[in-house]
Amino acid sequence: MDVAQIIKNLHPLEIRLLRTYNPGENLTAEKLEKELDYKPGHANQAFSWLTGKNLLKEVNRETRTFFELTDTGRIFAESGTPEERILNYLKESGPKSLPEIASALSLENKDVGSAFGQLSKEGALQMDGEKKASFVKYPESSRLETIKTLLKKGMENPAGILEKESLSDNENTVMQTLAKKRGSADAPFRTVERDTVVFTLTNDATEIKTALNKAGITGEEIGVLSPAMLKTGSWKNGVFRGYNIAVPPARIIQGRINPYVNFLESVKDKLSSLGFEEFDGPLVETEFWNSDALFMPQFHAARDIHDVYYVKEPLKAKKIEEPFLSQVALTHENGGKSGSRGWNYTFDKEFTKRLILRSQGTVLSAHQLASNPKIPGKYFGIVRCFRYDKVDATHLSDFYQTEGIVLGEEVNLRTLLGFLEMFAVEIAGATEVKYVPGYFPFTEPSIEVHIKHPVLGWFELGGSGIFRPEVTSAMGIDVPVLAWGIGIDRMALMALALNDLRELFSTDIESVRLRRAKY
Repeated sequence: MDVAQIIKNLHPLEIRLLRTYNPGENLTAEKLEKELDYKPGHANQAFSWLTGKNLLKEVNRETRTFFELTDTGRIFAESGTPEERILNYLKESGPKSLPEIASALSLENKDVGSAFGQLSKEGALQMDGEKKASFVKYPESSRLETIKTLLKKGMENPAGILEKESLSDNENTVMQTLAKKRGSADAPFRTVERDTVVFTLTNDATEIKTALNKAGITGEEIGVLSPAMLKTGSWKNGVFRGYNIAVPPARIIQGRINPYVNFLESVKDKLSSLGFEEFDGPLVETEFWNSDALFMPQFHAARDIHDVYYVKEPLKAKKIEEPFLSQVALTHENGGKSGSRGWNYTFDKEFTKRLILRSQGTVLSAHQLASNPKIPGKYFGIVRCFRYDKVDATHLSDFYQTEGIVLGEEVNLRTLLGFLEMFAVEIAGATEVKYVPGYFPFTEPSIEVHIKHPVLGWFELGGSGIFRPEVTSAMGIDVPVLAWGIGIDRMALMALALNDLRELFSTDIESVRLRRAKY
Protein backbone atom coordinates (compact mmCIF):
# COMPACT_ATOMS: atom_id res chain seq x y z
CA MET A 1 0.00 0.00 0.00
CA ASP A 2 1.49 3.33 -1.09
CA VAL A 3 0.57 5.44 1.95
CA ALA A 4 2.07 8.66 0.55
CA GLN A 5 0.09 8.36 -2.69
CA ILE A 6 -3.17 7.62 -0.84
CA ILE A 7 -2.72 10.62 1.47
CA LYS A 8 -2.01 12.82 -1.52
CA ASN A 9 -5.37 11.91 -3.08
CA LEU A 10 -7.57 12.11 0.03
CA HIS A 11 -10.42 14.61 0.12
CA PRO A 12 -11.02 16.67 3.30
CA LEU A 13 -14.25 14.71 3.90
CA GLU A 14 -12.24 11.47 3.94
CA ILE A 15 -9.49 12.94 6.11
CA ARG A 16 -11.89 14.10 8.82
CA LEU A 17 -13.55 10.69 8.94
CA LEU A 18 -10.24 8.82 9.12
CA ARG A 19 -8.87 11.04 11.90
CA THR A 20 -12.06 10.83 13.98
CA TYR A 21 -12.94 7.11 13.98
CA ASN A 22 -11.22 3.77 14.43
CA PRO A 23 -11.70 0.33 12.84
CA GLY A 24 -14.59 -1.55 14.43
CA GLU A 25 -16.79 1.50 15.02
CA ASN A 26 -20.13 1.46 13.20
CA LEU A 27 -20.51 4.45 10.87
CA THR A 28 -23.71 5.68 9.23
CA ALA A 29 -24.60 8.79 7.25
CA GLU A 30 -26.74 10.05 10.13
CA LYS A 31 -23.83 9.63 12.55
CA LEU A 32 -21.43 11.64 10.38
CA GLU A 33 -23.97 14.40 9.75
CA LYS A 34 -24.51 14.71 13.52
CA GLU A 35 -20.94 14.36 14.80
CA LEU A 36 -18.87 15.83 11.95
CA ASP A 37 -21.46 18.34 10.77
CA TYR A 38 -21.46 16.85 7.27
CA LYS A 39 -24.07 18.21 4.90
CA PRO A 40 -26.60 15.75 3.37
CA GLY A 41 -24.79 13.71 0.75
CA HIS A 42 -21.28 14.36 2.03
CA ALA A 43 -21.19 11.20 4.14
CA ASN A 44 -22.17 9.01 1.18
CA GLN A 45 -19.43 10.65 -0.90
CA ALA A 46 -16.83 9.91 1.77
CA PHE A 47 -18.08 6.32 2.13
CA SER A 48 -17.87 5.77 -1.63
CA TRP A 49 -14.35 7.18 -1.95
CA LEU A 50 -12.93 5.31 1.06
CA THR A 51 -14.54 2.02 -0.03
CA GLY A 52 -12.83 2.41 -3.41
CA LYS A 53 -9.49 2.78 -1.58
CA ASN A 54 -10.19 -0.35 0.55
CA LEU A 55 -10.12 1.79 3.71
CA LEU A 56 -13.81 1.21 4.48
CA LYS A 57 -16.16 -1.77 4.22
CA GLU A 58 -19.89 -2.36 4.52
CA VAL A 59 -20.92 -4.44 7.56
CA ASN A 60 -24.71 -4.21 7.54
CA ARG A 61 -27.60 -2.98 5.39
CA GLU A 62 -31.17 -2.49 6.62
CA THR A 63 -34.20 -1.30 4.68
CA ARG A 64 -36.41 1.03 6.69
CA THR A 65 -39.87 2.29 5.75
CA PHE A 66 -40.98 5.89 6.20
CA PHE A 67 -44.22 7.73 5.46
CA GLU A 68 -43.84 11.23 4.03
CA LEU A 69 -46.67 13.76 4.28
CA THR A 70 -47.76 15.02 0.84
CA ASP A 71 -49.32 18.35 -0.15
CA THR A 72 -52.70 16.60 -0.12
CA GLY A 73 -51.99 15.42 3.42
CA ARG A 74 -51.16 18.95 4.54
CA ILE A 75 -54.49 20.15 3.13
CA PHE A 76 -56.29 17.36 5.01
CA ALA A 77 -54.46 18.31 8.21
CA GLU A 78 -55.55 21.94 7.91
CA SER A 79 -59.06 21.57 6.46
CA GLY A 80 -60.10 18.06 7.46
CA THR A 81 -60.26 14.82 5.50
CA PRO A 82 -63.02 14.37 2.90
CA GLU A 83 -64.75 11.85 5.19
CA GLU A 84 -64.69 14.23 8.14
CA ARG A 85 -65.97 17.17 6.06
CA ILE A 86 -68.73 15.09 4.45
CA LEU A 87 -69.96 13.83 7.83
CA ASN A 88 -70.16 17.34 9.29
CA TYR A 89 -71.75 18.75 6.13
CA LEU A 90 -74.51 16.14 5.90
CA LYS A 91 -75.26 16.40 9.61
CA GLU A 92 -76.00 20.12 9.13
CA SER A 93 -77.54 20.15 5.64
CA GLY A 94 -79.57 16.99 5.50
CA PRO A 95 -79.66 14.48 2.60
CA LYS A 96 -77.69 15.44 -0.52
CA SER A 97 -76.69 13.67 -3.70
CA LEU A 98 -73.01 12.86 -4.17
CA PRO A 99 -72.56 15.48 -6.94
CA GLU A 100 -74.18 18.08 -4.66
CA ILE A 101 -71.74 17.15 -1.89
CA ALA A 102 -68.79 17.40 -4.27
CA SER A 103 -69.91 20.84 -5.47
CA ALA A 104 -70.61 22.19 -1.99
CA LEU A 105 -67.27 21.03 -0.54
CA SER A 106 -65.16 21.59 -3.69
CA LEU A 107 -64.18 17.94 -3.78
CA GLU A 108 -63.62 15.58 -6.71
CA ASN A 109 -66.51 13.20 -7.45
CA LYS A 110 -64.21 10.19 -7.04
CA ASP A 111 -63.10 11.39 -3.59
CA VAL A 112 -66.71 11.82 -2.49
CA GLY A 113 -67.57 8.36 -3.82
CA SER A 114 -64.65 6.72 -2.00
CA ALA A 115 -65.43 8.52 1.26
CA PHE A 116 -69.11 7.61 1.06
CA GLY A 117 -68.28 3.96 0.41
CA GLN A 118 -66.07 3.77 3.50
CA LEU A 119 -68.47 5.68 5.75
CA SER A 120 -71.47 3.62 4.64
CA LYS A 121 -69.56 0.43 5.57
CA GLU A 122 -69.10 1.85 9.05
CA GLY A 123 -72.81 2.71 9.30
CA ALA A 124 -72.14 6.44 9.46
CA LEU A 125 -73.97 7.32 6.21
CA GLN A 126 -76.76 5.78 4.18
CA MET A 127 -78.28 6.25 0.73
CA ASP A 128 -82.04 6.71 0.34
CA GLY A 129 -84.29 5.83 -2.58
CA GLU A 130 -83.66 9.20 -4.23
CA LYS A 131 -79.92 8.49 -4.39
CA LYS A 132 -79.21 10.99 -1.64
CA ALA A 133 -76.72 10.40 1.16
CA SER A 134 -77.72 11.23 4.71
CA PHE A 135 -76.01 11.33 8.09
CA VAL A 136 -76.69 8.43 10.50
CA LYS A 137 -74.06 8.68 13.21
CA TYR A 138 -70.37 9.25 13.74
CA PRO A 139 -68.34 6.04 13.24
CA GLU A 140 -67.79 3.97 16.36
CA SER A 141 -64.33 2.86 15.25
CA SER A 142 -61.28 4.99 16.03
CA ARG A 143 -60.14 5.08 12.37
CA LEU A 144 -60.98 8.76 11.77
CA GLU A 145 -59.30 9.78 15.02
CA THR A 146 -56.23 7.73 14.09
CA ILE A 147 -56.06 9.50 10.71
CA LYS A 148 -56.21 12.88 12.46
CA THR A 149 -53.43 11.77 14.81
CA LEU A 150 -51.20 10.65 11.91
CA LEU A 151 -51.76 13.90 10.04
CA LYS A 152 -50.96 15.88 13.18
CA LYS A 153 -47.72 13.93 13.72
CA GLY A 154 -46.76 14.55 10.12
CA MET A 155 -47.33 18.30 10.47
CA GLU A 156 -45.33 18.43 13.71
CA ASN A 157 -42.29 16.82 12.08
CA PRO A 158 -40.28 19.52 10.23
CA ALA A 159 -39.65 17.15 7.31
CA GLY A 160 -43.16 15.67 7.43
CA ILE A 161 -41.70 12.15 7.76
CA LEU A 162 -42.89 9.37 10.07
CA GLU A 163 -40.88 6.18 10.58
CA LYS A 164 -42.89 2.99 10.41
CA GLU A 165 -41.20 1.60 13.53
CA SER A 166 -42.33 4.64 15.54
CA LEU A 167 -46.04 3.97 14.88
CA SER A 168 -48.35 1.69 16.83
CA ASP A 169 -49.86 -1.42 15.27
CA ASN A 170 -53.20 0.37 14.85
CA GLU A 171 -51.55 3.42 13.30
CA ASN A 172 -49.61 1.24 10.87
CA THR A 173 -52.81 -0.57 9.89
CA VAL A 174 -54.58 2.72 9.13
CA MET A 175 -51.48 4.11 7.39
CA GLN A 176 -51.66 1.26 4.86
CA THR A 177 -54.97 2.76 3.65
CA LEU A 178 -53.51 6.29 3.44
CA ALA A 179 -50.05 5.88 1.93
CA LYS A 180 -49.18 5.00 -1.64
CA LYS A 181 -45.73 3.83 -2.59
CA ARG A 182 -45.33 6.03 -5.65
CA GLY A 183 -47.03 9.02 -4.08
CA SER A 184 -50.28 9.44 -5.99
CA ALA A 185 -51.39 13.07 -6.04
CA ASP A 186 -54.52 12.29 -4.01
CA ALA A 187 -52.77 10.25 -1.28
CA PRO A 188 -52.09 12.04 2.04
CA PHE A 189 -48.88 10.07 2.63
CA ARG A 190 -46.14 8.71 0.37
CA THR A 191 -44.40 5.46 1.29
CA VAL A 192 -40.61 5.78 1.09
CA GLU A 193 -38.14 2.94 1.60
CA ARG A 194 -34.57 3.85 2.48
CA ASP A 195 -31.53 1.68 2.99
CA THR A 196 -29.52 2.38 6.13
CA VAL A 197 -26.00 1.13 5.46
CA VAL A 198 -23.48 0.61 8.26
CA PHE A 199 -19.76 0.86 7.47
CA THR A 200 -16.58 0.45 9.45
CA LEU A 201 -12.95 1.32 8.75
CA THR A 202 -10.60 -1.47 7.71
CA ASN A 203 -7.32 -2.22 9.47
CA ASP A 204 -5.41 -0.45 6.67
CA ALA A 205 -7.08 2.80 7.76
CA THR A 206 -5.02 2.76 11.00
CA GLU A 207 -1.77 3.21 9.09
CA ILE A 208 -3.29 6.04 7.03
CA LYS A 209 -4.57 7.72 10.19
CA THR A 210 -1.12 7.57 11.78
CA ALA A 211 0.47 9.07 8.68
CA LEU A 212 -2.11 11.89 8.59
CA ASN A 213 -1.43 12.79 12.22
CA LYS A 214 2.31 12.70 11.64
CA ALA A 215 2.02 14.98 8.61
CA GLY A 216 -0.28 17.37 10.48
CA ILE A 217 -3.03 17.03 7.90
CA THR A 218 -6.39 17.82 9.54
CA GLY A 219 -8.87 17.99 6.68
CA GLU A 220 -9.50 21.65 7.49
CA GLU A 221 -6.98 22.89 4.93
CA ILE A 222 -8.11 25.67 2.61
CA GLY A 223 -9.23 24.42 -0.77
CA VAL A 224 -10.51 27.63 -2.36
CA LEU A 225 -9.07 31.10 -2.03
CA SER A 226 -12.10 33.35 -1.74
CA PRO A 227 -12.42 37.15 -2.19
CA ALA A 228 -13.29 37.40 1.50
CA MET A 229 -9.99 35.76 2.47
CA LEU A 230 -8.07 38.20 0.27
CA LYS A 231 -9.96 41.14 1.76
CA THR A 232 -9.44 40.16 5.41
CA GLY A 233 -6.00 38.57 4.99
CA SER A 234 -7.11 35.40 6.81
CA TRP A 235 -5.41 33.26 4.17
CA LYS A 236 -2.04 34.21 5.66
CA ASN A 237 -2.71 32.08 8.74
CA GLY A 238 -4.27 29.14 6.88
CA VAL A 239 -2.87 25.94 5.44
CA PHE A 240 -3.71 25.19 1.81
CA ARG A 241 -4.50 21.82 0.28
CA GLY A 242 -2.05 20.42 -2.21
CA TYR A 243 -3.09 20.10 -5.84
CA ASN A 244 -2.17 17.53 -8.44
CA ILE A 245 -1.30 19.57 -11.51
CA ALA A 246 -1.16 16.37 -13.60
CA VAL A 247 -4.93 15.89 -13.32
CA PRO A 248 -6.57 16.66 -16.69
CA PRO A 249 -8.70 19.83 -16.66
CA ALA A 250 -12.47 19.74 -16.81
CA ARG A 251 -14.01 19.66 -20.26
CA ILE A 252 -14.81 23.17 -21.43
CA ILE A 253 -17.57 23.40 -24.02
CA GLN A 254 -18.01 26.66 -25.87
CA GLY A 255 -21.46 28.12 -26.23
CA ARG A 256 -23.14 27.61 -29.58
CA ILE A 257 -26.35 28.61 -31.26
CA ASN A 258 -28.84 25.76 -31.55
CA PRO A 259 -28.32 24.24 -35.02
CA TYR A 260 -31.96 24.58 -36.03
CA VAL A 261 -32.06 28.21 -34.92
CA ASN A 262 -28.88 28.77 -36.88
CA PHE A 263 -30.49 27.19 -39.94
CA LEU A 264 -33.55 29.45 -39.63
CA GLU A 265 -31.29 32.47 -39.44
CA SER A 266 -29.42 31.32 -42.55
CA VAL A 267 -32.73 31.17 -44.46
CA LYS A 268 -33.54 34.71 -43.32
CA ASP A 269 -30.11 35.90 -44.42
CA LYS A 270 -30.51 34.27 -47.81
CA LEU A 271 -33.90 35.86 -48.51
CA SER A 272 -32.84 39.24 -47.15
CA SER A 273 -29.81 39.21 -49.46
CA LEU A 274 -32.23 38.76 -52.38
CA GLY A 275 -34.09 41.94 -51.43
CA PHE A 276 -36.98 40.42 -49.50
CA GLU A 277 -38.51 42.31 -46.56
CA GLU A 278 -39.52 40.26 -43.52
CA PHE A 279 -43.07 40.27 -42.10
CA ASP A 280 -44.49 38.74 -38.92
CA GLY A 281 -47.78 38.46 -37.05
CA PRO A 282 -49.59 36.96 -34.03
CA LEU A 283 -49.95 33.23 -33.35
CA VAL A 284 -53.68 33.69 -32.68
CA GLU A 285 -55.64 34.65 -35.77
CA THR A 286 -59.25 34.94 -36.90
CA GLU A 287 -60.94 32.60 -39.35
CA PHE A 288 -61.15 35.67 -41.57
CA TRP A 289 -57.43 36.19 -42.14
CA ASN A 290 -56.47 32.53 -41.80
CA SER A 291 -58.99 31.25 -44.35
CA ASP A 292 -61.73 33.61 -45.58
CA ALA A 293 -59.35 36.24 -46.96
CA LEU A 294 -57.67 33.41 -48.88
CA PHE A 295 -60.93 32.50 -50.62
CA MET A 296 -61.31 29.29 -48.66
CA PRO A 297 -65.08 28.65 -48.39
CA GLN A 298 -66.49 28.54 -44.90
CA PHE A 299 -67.73 25.01 -45.52
CA HIS A 300 -64.26 23.80 -46.59
CA ALA A 301 -63.12 20.51 -45.00
CA ALA A 302 -60.01 22.16 -43.52
CA ARG A 303 -62.28 24.19 -41.22
CA ASP A 304 -63.06 21.00 -39.33
CA ILE A 305 -62.03 21.15 -35.66
CA HIS A 306 -59.73 18.16 -36.26
CA ASP A 307 -57.53 20.30 -38.54
CA VAL A 308 -57.59 23.67 -36.75
CA TYR A 309 -57.01 24.48 -33.08
CA TYR A 310 -59.77 26.77 -31.79
CA VAL A 311 -59.21 29.22 -28.93
CA LYS A 312 -61.53 28.54 -26.00
CA GLU A 313 -61.52 32.03 -24.47
CA PRO A 314 -62.10 34.58 -25.85
CA LEU A 315 -64.10 32.79 -28.53
CA LYS A 316 -64.20 35.58 -31.10
CA ALA A 317 -62.49 38.80 -32.11
CA LYS A 318 -64.41 42.01 -31.49
CA LYS A 319 -64.35 43.09 -35.13
CA ILE A 320 -62.77 42.56 -38.54
CA GLU A 321 -61.15 45.45 -40.36
CA GLU A 322 -63.13 47.20 -43.08
CA PRO A 323 -63.38 47.46 -46.01
CA PHE A 324 -61.76 44.02 -46.16
CA LEU A 325 -64.59 42.22 -44.34
CA SER A 326 -67.24 43.50 -46.76
CA GLN A 327 -65.07 42.97 -49.84
CA VAL A 328 -64.14 39.41 -48.90
CA ALA A 329 -67.76 38.61 -48.04
CA LEU A 330 -68.91 39.81 -51.48
CA THR A 331 -66.15 37.82 -53.17
CA HIS A 332 -67.34 34.64 -51.44
CA GLU A 333 -70.99 35.31 -52.22
CA ASN A 334 -70.85 36.47 -55.85
CA GLY A 335 -67.22 37.10 -56.80
CA GLY A 336 -67.24 40.82 -55.97
CA LYS A 337 -64.80 42.74 -58.17
CA SER A 338 -62.75 39.67 -59.09
CA GLY A 339 -64.72 38.69 -62.18
CA SER A 340 -65.50 35.33 -60.54
CA ARG A 341 -68.90 33.92 -59.57
CA GLY A 342 -67.66 33.29 -56.01
CA TRP A 343 -68.82 30.32 -53.97
CA ASN A 344 -72.55 31.21 -54.08
CA TYR A 345 -73.41 31.00 -50.39
CA THR A 346 -74.28 33.51 -47.67
CA PHE A 347 -71.07 34.59 -45.95
CA ASP A 348 -71.25 34.25 -42.13
CA LYS A 349 -69.79 37.46 -40.62
CA GLU A 350 -69.91 36.03 -37.09
CA PHE A 351 -68.18 32.76 -37.88
CA THR A 352 -65.35 34.67 -39.51
CA LYS A 353 -64.52 36.27 -36.12
CA ARG A 354 -63.67 32.90 -34.54
CA LEU A 355 -60.19 32.84 -32.99
CA ILE A 356 -57.81 30.03 -33.88
CA LEU A 357 -54.11 29.25 -33.82
CA ARG A 358 -52.88 30.07 -37.30
CA SER A 359 -52.75 26.90 -39.36
CA GLN A 360 -50.72 28.21 -42.31
CA GLY A 361 -48.19 30.91 -42.99
CA THR A 362 -50.26 32.28 -45.88
CA VAL A 363 -52.30 34.22 -43.32
CA LEU A 364 -49.38 36.69 -43.10
CA SER A 365 -49.38 37.07 -46.87
CA ALA A 366 -53.06 38.06 -46.68
CA HIS A 367 -52.21 40.67 -44.05
CA GLN A 368 -49.37 41.97 -46.19
CA LEU A 369 -51.62 42.37 -49.23
CA ALA A 370 -53.98 44.46 -47.10
CA SER A 371 -51.18 46.72 -45.83
CA ASN A 372 -50.68 48.61 -49.10
CA PRO A 373 -47.43 46.81 -50.07
CA LYS A 374 -44.84 48.16 -52.48
CA ILE A 375 -45.28 47.18 -56.12
CA PRO A 376 -43.04 45.66 -57.26
CA GLY A 377 -42.24 44.11 -53.90
CA LYS A 378 -40.88 40.98 -52.22
CA TYR A 379 -41.83 39.84 -48.71
CA PHE A 380 -41.22 36.76 -46.55
CA GLY A 381 -41.70 35.43 -43.05
CA ILE A 382 -40.54 32.52 -40.88
CA VAL A 383 -43.87 31.48 -39.44
CA ARG A 384 -44.81 29.08 -36.61
CA CYS A 385 -48.02 27.22 -37.53
CA PHE A 386 -50.32 24.84 -35.66
CA ARG A 387 -52.35 22.07 -37.19
CA TYR A 388 -53.75 18.83 -35.79
CA ASP A 389 -51.67 16.05 -37.31
CA LYS A 390 -50.25 12.67 -36.44
CA VAL A 391 -46.63 13.18 -35.43
CA ASP A 392 -44.11 11.11 -37.35
CA ALA A 393 -40.77 11.50 -39.14
CA THR A 394 -42.14 14.12 -41.58
CA HIS A 395 -45.11 15.62 -39.66
CA LEU A 396 -45.41 17.72 -36.51
CA SER A 397 -48.49 19.27 -34.92
CA ASP A 398 -46.71 22.62 -34.73
CA PHE A 399 -44.16 23.51 -37.36
CA TYR A 400 -42.34 26.30 -39.18
CA GLN A 401 -43.09 27.52 -42.69
CA THR A 402 -41.23 30.06 -44.73
CA GLU A 403 -43.96 32.11 -46.32
CA GLY A 404 -43.35 34.56 -49.12
CA ILE A 405 -44.98 36.68 -51.82
CA VAL A 406 -43.65 38.56 -54.84
CA LEU A 407 -45.79 41.29 -56.40
CA GLY A 408 -45.22 42.83 -59.83
CA GLU A 409 -46.46 43.27 -63.38
CA GLU A 410 -43.72 41.06 -64.81
CA VAL A 411 -43.76 38.09 -62.38
CA ASN A 412 -44.97 34.76 -63.75
CA LEU A 413 -44.82 30.99 -63.30
CA ARG A 414 -41.19 30.84 -64.47
CA THR A 415 -40.27 33.33 -61.72
CA LEU A 416 -42.00 31.12 -59.15
CA LEU A 417 -40.20 27.98 -60.31
CA GLY A 418 -36.89 29.78 -59.89
CA PHE A 419 -37.66 30.51 -56.25
CA LEU A 420 -38.79 26.93 -55.61
CA GLU A 421 -35.54 25.61 -57.05
CA MET A 422 -33.61 27.93 -54.76
CA PHE A 423 -35.40 26.53 -51.69
CA ALA A 424 -35.03 22.90 -52.76
CA VAL A 425 -31.45 22.96 -54.05
CA GLU A 426 -29.56 25.90 -52.52
CA ILE A 427 -31.18 25.94 -49.06
CA ALA A 428 -32.35 22.36 -48.45
CA GLY A 429 -29.46 20.85 -50.39
CA ALA A 430 -31.62 18.39 -52.32
CA THR A 431 -30.17 16.78 -55.45
CA GLU A 432 -33.45 15.35 -56.77
CA VAL A 433 -36.42 17.72 -57.15
CA LYS A 434 -39.76 17.47 -58.93
CA TYR A 435 -42.73 19.81 -59.33
CA VAL A 436 -46.27 18.40 -59.08
CA PRO A 437 -49.56 20.14 -59.96
CA GLY A 438 -51.57 20.85 -56.81
CA TYR A 439 -54.78 22.46 -55.63
CA PHE A 440 -55.23 25.29 -53.14
CA PRO A 441 -58.38 27.45 -52.95
CA PHE A 442 -56.30 30.64 -53.12
CA THR A 443 -53.84 29.98 -55.99
CA GLU A 444 -54.17 29.12 -59.68
CA PRO A 445 -52.06 27.57 -61.01
CA SER A 446 -50.87 25.68 -57.90
CA ILE A 447 -47.61 23.76 -57.63
CA GLU A 448 -46.20 21.40 -55.02
CA VAL A 449 -42.43 20.97 -54.83
CA HIS A 450 -41.16 17.53 -53.78
CA ILE A 451 -37.62 16.50 -52.85
CA LYS A 452 -36.02 13.10 -52.34
CA HIS A 453 -34.48 12.35 -48.96
CA PRO A 454 -31.77 9.63 -48.90
CA VAL A 455 -33.62 7.71 -46.15
CA LEU A 456 -37.23 8.94 -46.13
CA GLY A 457 -37.60 9.03 -49.90
CA TRP A 458 -39.84 11.53 -51.69
CA PHE A 459 -41.92 13.98 -49.66
CA GLU A 460 -43.63 17.31 -50.22
CA LEU A 461 -41.54 20.34 -49.32
CA GLY A 462 -44.39 22.83 -49.69
CA GLY A 463 -47.05 24.40 -51.85
CA SER A 464 -47.03 27.47 -54.06
CA GLY A 465 -48.83 29.23 -56.86
CA ILE A 466 -50.14 32.54 -58.17
CA PHE A 467 -52.85 34.17 -56.03
CA ARG A 468 -56.28 34.08 -57.61
CA PRO A 469 -58.01 37.42 -58.36
CA GLU A 470 -60.58 36.49 -55.66
CA VAL A 471 -57.75 36.92 -53.11
CA THR A 472 -55.94 39.96 -54.49
CA SER A 473 -58.90 42.06 -55.65
CA ALA A 474 -60.55 42.02 -52.20
CA MET A 475 -57.29 43.43 -50.81
CA GLY A 476 -57.02 46.15 -53.46
CA ILE A 477 -54.17 44.53 -55.41
CA ASP A 478 -54.43 44.36 -59.21
CA VAL A 479 -51.04 42.86 -60.21
CA PRO A 480 -49.94 39.20 -60.22
CA VAL A 481 -48.78 37.88 -56.85
CA LEU A 482 -46.58 34.80 -56.46
CA ALA A 483 -46.98 32.95 -53.17
CA TRP A 484 -45.38 29.97 -51.46
CA GLY A 485 -45.51 28.21 -48.12
CA ILE A 486 -42.49 25.94 -47.74
CA GLY A 487 -42.02 23.56 -44.79
CA ILE A 488 -38.78 24.87 -43.41
CA ASP A 489 -38.64 21.99 -40.90
CA ARG A 490 -38.48 19.60 -43.83
CA MET A 491 -35.76 21.65 -45.51
CA ALA A 492 -33.79 21.27 -42.30
CA LEU A 493 -34.03 17.47 -42.57
CA MET A 494 -31.88 17.64 -45.67
CA ALA A 495 -29.63 20.53 -44.65
CA LEU A 496 -28.81 19.08 -41.21
CA ALA A 497 -28.60 15.44 -42.40
CA LEU A 498 -31.49 14.26 -40.19
CA ASN A 499 -33.95 11.40 -40.67
CA ASP A 500 -36.74 12.54 -38.34
CA LEU A 501 -38.31 15.97 -37.71
CA ARG A 502 -38.45 15.22 -33.99
CA GLU A 503 -34.65 15.31 -33.89
CA LEU A 504 -34.86 19.08 -34.44
CA PHE A 505 -36.09 19.34 -30.83
CA SER A 506 -33.85 16.67 -29.31
CA THR A 507 -32.87 16.81 -25.63
CA ASP A 508 -29.65 14.89 -26.39
CA ILE A 509 -27.11 17.70 -26.03
CA GLU A 510 -24.26 15.65 -27.52
CA SER A 511 -26.36 14.97 -30.61
CA VAL A 512 -27.07 18.69 -30.91
CA ARG A 513 -23.36 19.54 -30.63
CA LEU A 514 -22.45 16.99 -33.29
CA ARG A 515 -25.16 18.25 -35.60
CA ARG A 516 -23.90 21.81 -35.15
CA ALA A 517 -20.40 20.73 -36.12
CA LYS A 518 -21.74 19.05 -39.30
CA TYR A 519 -23.73 22.09 -40.28
